[in-house]
Amino acid sequence: MTNEKEIMCAMALTRVNFYNIAGLHELYEAFGSATDIIENRNNIKDTLPYCSDRIIRGLNSIDEVWPRVEAEMEFATKNKIEILSISDARYPQRMKECSDAPLILYYKGSADLNRRRVINIVGTRRCTIYGQDLIRNFVRDLKQMCPDTLIVSGLAYGVDICAHRSALENGFDTVGILAHGLDYLYPPRHRSTAVEMLKHGGLLTEFMSGTNADKRNFVSRNRIVAGISDACILVESAAKGGGLLTTGISKSYNRDVFAFPGRVGDVYSEGCNNAIRSNEAALITSAEDFVKQMCWDEDIALQKAREQGIERSLFPELNEDETKIVNALRKNNDQQINFLAINSGIAFNKINAFLFELELKGVIKSLPGGIYHLLQ
Repeated sequence: MTNEKEIMCAMALTRVNFYNIAGLHELYEAFGSATDIIENRNNIKDTLPYCSDRIIRGLNSIDEVWPRVEAEMEFATKNKIEILSISDARYPQRMKECSDAPLILYYKGSADLNRRRVINIVGTRRCTIYGQDLIRNFVRDLKQMCPDTLIVSGLAYGVDICAHRSALENGFDTVGILAHGLDYLYPPRHRSTAVEMLKHGGLLTEFMSGTNADKRNFVSRNRIVAGISDACILVESAAKGGGLLTTGISKSYNRDVFAFPGRVGDVYSEGCNNAIRSNEAALITSAEDFVKQMCWDEDIALQKAREQGIERSLFPELNEDETKIVNALRKNNDQQINFLAINSGIAFNKINAFLFELELKGVIKSLPGGIYHLLQ
């Protein structure tokens, strides 16, 4: 867990340079922590000579935002909000892979943001009966095949709220990504669903309290919807819309993108049909289509084999350290590499070689976000 000073420094950096995330990432990579950036703010160009003057000016005014940071820390503590720094293991590791990942995320909820499988369901705010039926059927059938999936959306009208509610009805955890702070909810009509999501999912945002749901914040929100997911599913969309923005961002992050086709001529099928025709999205008509294209059905077949008592045997030539890793994963599967090193008692600088060998032997599988899964 990241220490409080590092979290506060990251919050301050975000506050003074919110609209220059790429520049912040350059600084972060150069100095290694938000704390070191602020402690060396008067000598930034000694380490990063091409750092922009705008960032330098922001760093020079860092003391002015400190009271706001302290107030937000107090607000978060009072309201049981987790503040996740990009260096925190609880931070969504898939998002961390993206060049414009927020340095700080604010989270209230119960779901693991690094779940083994994470998908987002997006589309128009004017979801038709056809779109609602697609979502309900997809989520219901996905529950039978991949019950451990985390479902993400933006808590907006239409496709978003239908996805969240269908997830809850089928026993999935679901996380809503917000375009504002956690001190209020937009739209307020979705409050009862949001409250239920806190027990079976959560609410996530990059914005401090007091931030309104301004139009530009929704575009920023969409990149988080895309970044924390393995795949993006477009249900219904007009020729232009927020769902298509999310699919575009997903493609730029090398995420898998899928779309349900619609009837030719229907306004809210045009965006999906165009995306499929231009190969911006793969066509799916069911949860089964999706699971097969994601190759998740391989894990399902293995699970069925286990239920039927057909167990694959471990390779007999595992050495002592490989066995330690396997035993650690047996106790708690799907671990990030840093936790796996601790739980197996193997030095972090040595564990990579053993993990590689175990993958070659077909004993484990690497997942997004530096997570390892035991196949046996």
